[in-house]
Amino acid sequence: MRPEDLLTDEFLKQFKSRDTLNDFLGQLQKRGIEKMLEGELDGHLGYDKHEQSHNNNSRNGYGKKRIKTSYGESEIRMPRDRDASFNPMIVPKRENMVDGIEEVIVSLYAKGMSVSDIEDQIRDVYNFDISTSTISRVTSRIAEDIVSWQNRPLEPVYLIVWMDGIVFKVRENSKLINKTVYIAVGLKRDGYKEILGMWLGKNESAAYWMSVLTDMKARGLQDILITATDNLNGFTQTIRSVFPESATQICVVHQIRNSCRYVVWKDKKEFSRDLKDIYGAPTRQAAFAALDSLELKWNSKFSYAIKSWRENWDELTVFFDFPLEIRQIIYTARRSPQI
Repeated sequence: MRPEDLLTDEFLKQFKSRDTLNDFLGQLQKRGIEKMLEGELDGHLGYDKHEQSHNNNSRNGYGKKRIKTSYGESEIRMPRDRDASFNPMIVPKRENMVDGIEEVIVSLYAKGMSVSDIEDQIRDVYNFDISTSTISRVTSRIAEDIVSWQNRPLEPVYLIVWMDGIVFKVRENSKLINKTVYIAVGLKRDGYKEILGMWLGKNESAAYWMSVLTDMKARGLQDILITATDNLNGFTQTIRSVFPESATQICVVHQIRNSCRYVVWKDKKEFSRDLKDIYGAPTRQAAFAALDSLELKWNSKFSYAIKSWRENWDELTVFFDFPLEIRQIIYTARRSPQI
């Protein structure tokens, strides 16, 4: 299963299509591949950039090459040497397919990995086919870029911030384990979306979300109009403590899916149609009336399916506080996210 297949439908809606999400992941992969290539060339030449060369060979600018990955095609910068003896391993000459490192590169750019874990990931990619010194140089190149990307300044205000997770296999303490990488996407005031950051999930506790929000605040984020999540444990209360003016909207699609888990197959279509009267209502009052009707009709059979709507009502109906245009933005993407 590909990483984006693990994302919720609601999160994918924010990007309009899988192609837009793939575009971001492809950009990140391109960035990481280019840094790995530069590290390979450092190892091939035997010295780092800006150091004095002790051999006749040296760097000779960059060429261009189109590569294909599971996220689509992209053009990368290929570093060159003067005697043309450099044959990169990650993207060999006369080959244009790059496969098997998508999850690795995305996880590398998520906060929470140590330098030693990054080096272990790089070593796995090359399968011990290059020297220890080259592994170190590749790690140094990409680690420098990772730190730069992770700590870049953010806008002071975002209209909406969505957060969801992708499960990857990543290195931690020399072991390969499943980890959730949380991605935060912010809608800027100019209508563009931006990937604010990625964080390796440790546990969905208030302390963890506090560290994520504090990280974004330290990079210049001052306020969020709306935060949209899948009711992540501990997130709602923490967002209120860090950004008290922000409203939290729980993912409606996620709520619908959870409700329908308690409904038998033969009733699911009719039940789902009645649910639409709630989230498709023109006002909060109309939505609440629709919830009363749903409860009157179905509570004797599927009380658990309705209970969570009552419990999470305030967070499920935040979008009713805004004009129709703002509500539509919550569920659609205007432009592709930037990295």
